[in-house]
Parts: sequence; structure tokens; C-alpha cells
Amino acid sequence: MAAEPERVLRMREASEAVEAIGWRYLLGTLRTAVTVTSLAQASTVMAKAVEACGPDADRHLWGDVRAAKVVLVLQSLDAAAATDLDTTLAGRVSLAVRELGLETSADVGGQASRAPQLVEIAVDALDIPAVRPFWKAVFAYEDETLPAGPTDALVDPQRQGPAIWFQQMDAPRPQRNRIHFDICVPHDEAQRRIAAALAAGGRLTYDDEAPAFWVLADPEGNEVCITTWQGRQPD
Repeated sequence: MAAEPERVLRMREASEAVEAIGWRYLLGTLRTAVTVTSLAQASTVMAKAVEACGPDADRHLWGDVRAAKVVLVLQSLDAAAATDLDTTLAGRVSLAVRELGLETSADVGGQASRAPQLVEIAVDALDIPAVRPFWKAVFAYEDETLPAGPTDALVDPQRQGPAIWFQQMDAPRPQRNRIHFDICVPHDEAQRRIAAALAAGGRLTYDDEAPAFWVLADPEGNEVCITTWQGRQPD
């Protein structure tokens, strides 16, 4: 019997499915971290995660393995989204990690460790199809999904660098920066991150579409957005 096709999850559905076991939903991925004491232990954690995912590991699981922490990510590479299989795999991975005497954690609200986040580069352009090939070439990036349209986002094939997406402009805007960073954080981390930025000299310039995003600026007016999954889909 053929396996049931994976179902791409809505944002709230994905978030709520894994929050209690220490994962967070960020930009179509599920992310968690495991604190370790050595690179050898980190390697063991990654091996257990791969084992827990079984044959689905190659198309769903990747991670960053270091001596102090392992960051684990689940996403269907075929769909470029979090699916019902990814939430199932998250549960299996968390169980496997607990069997090692460790925990999967989002590190939200902690002082000693940063919560998981994803950084995107947003390029404002009047003619996105004209500028997109340049950014794809200069970063040696690839299309996020196939087939890709002339305005779709670009991603690092190694999933290490920030994604690049393009925002349509309707008129030239020489008085403001046209490239800014989007920092996607867990929904329960956003207010702490905003408060830290304001305390460091920043200012809030736009929050009409919060909690989808807040626009902050540094003392010279350079902008950055703090984003979450909330407020982007109707419930």
C-alpha cells in the first residue's frame, strides 16, 4: 500500500503541535536545540536524531553540531514547508534525546542562550525579475521551490546562510535603505527581542501589522524587522 501523502500544515497547527516538546515553528521549519557538553556527545545526539527519523531523515532533517549545542531542524525539502510528518518526527526525535538524558529546548526567555531564529535578507525592487538573477548568482543560491517563479525567494543550498526574498516597490525610494534584515523569532520571544533592541538605542517605527512583524530602526534609521508566524494566516 502506498504511503499517505504528506500534508503541509498551517502555521498555528504546526506551532501548537510541537511547542510543548521544546520545538518552535519558524518560516516553514521546526527548530529545537539540545545542550551538550562535548562534540562527542553532540555527535551522539545527531546520530540518535537521524535514527529516530529513519528513512525520512535525508529529506527532512538537518542540523548544526557543535561542542556546546546541537540545533535540529525539520522540514520537508520537497514541499519547502513543515508537514504532518515533520511534527511526527519531532516527537520521535525528542523522545530519542530524552533517552540520552537530555532535552529538546527552544531556549525562549533564557539569558545564557539565544532562542532559535532565522534571518532573511529583504531586497526592495521595482523590477524583481531583473534583479533576482543577480542575487542568485552573487550568493550562489538556488530556488526555494521547483518550479520557481521570477519573483520567488532564494535559499542557500547548504541551508546555512539567510534566505533572500524580494519586496515589490511601486516607486523609487532613494531616501531610505532598500535592503533590510528580517529576523524571525519564536512567537513567545518577540517582545523580549524588541525590548532589548529598544534598550540598545533602537526605535519602533511601525507595528500596525504586529504580531506578524514589527519594524525597528537603529539611531541612523537603518531598518530591521522582527517577525513571527502569528498574524499571517486567518485562524
